[in-house]
Amino acid sequence: MLTNYKRMLIILGVISVLLVIPFIAMQFSNEVNWSLFDFIVMGGLLLIVGLFLELILGTFRRPSVKIVLIVILFLLFLLTWAELAVGIFGTPFAGS
Repeated sequence: MLTNYKRMLIILGVISVLLVIPFIAMQFSNEVNWSLFDFIVMGGLLLIVGLFLELILGTFRRPSVKIVLIVILFLLFLLTWAELAVGIFGTPFAGS
């Protein structure tokens, strides 16, 4: 069983790896063009998702509740990411 500290280190490691992917892609392609602000926003968004994931895993005991809450969390993440990237809902903070 993972302790909270080890699980948090894994979450932070995954966030770092996910942020390195566009950074490396920027070195090889002009199609990926992130600014420092883009990295900060995505890092914050991933950190929020990671902290909520840790909260869900540490708080709830029933696996069925954990699964439902994690699916909802990731759906909210994907919708927020899509809105920031292309503005699917047309909110003022959309990227397009």
